[in-house]
Amino acid sequence: QVQLVESGGGLVQAGGSLRLSCAASGRTFSRYYMGWFRQAPGKEREFVSAINRSGASTLYADSVKGRFTISRDNAKNMVYLQMNSLKPEDTAVYYCAATSRAVVADERHEYDYWGQGTQVTVSS
Repeated sequence: QVQLVESGGGLVQAGGSLRLSCAASGRTFSRYYMGWFRQAPGKEREFVSAINRSGASTLYADSVKGRFTISRDNAKNMVYLQMNSLKPEDTAVYYCAATSRAVVADERHEYDYWGQGTQVTVSS
């Protein structure tokens, strides 16, 4: 089992940057594939990005490709989401998720564990 805690959210102007962090508990973090999702008010939770165990394979939603970068540090039990060129439509609660399945997944049901989320607000 793994527990996830996100941080790094906040208020930023359009065009700005934020770096989200997700701290994972447990000694088996490196076994998990990790993902980031987001949920805007009144909308479904949607996939943002995912990364495999080593960090060598990543996946991005088309809406963030070229602007966001996912990475992980297995020695520190951390996964990150660097968000650049932020847009007002990126405003959402961002969630970190973990899956024990060996797949870089973009579907919510593939993930076993979720954090509580961190709010990102982008002003125009």
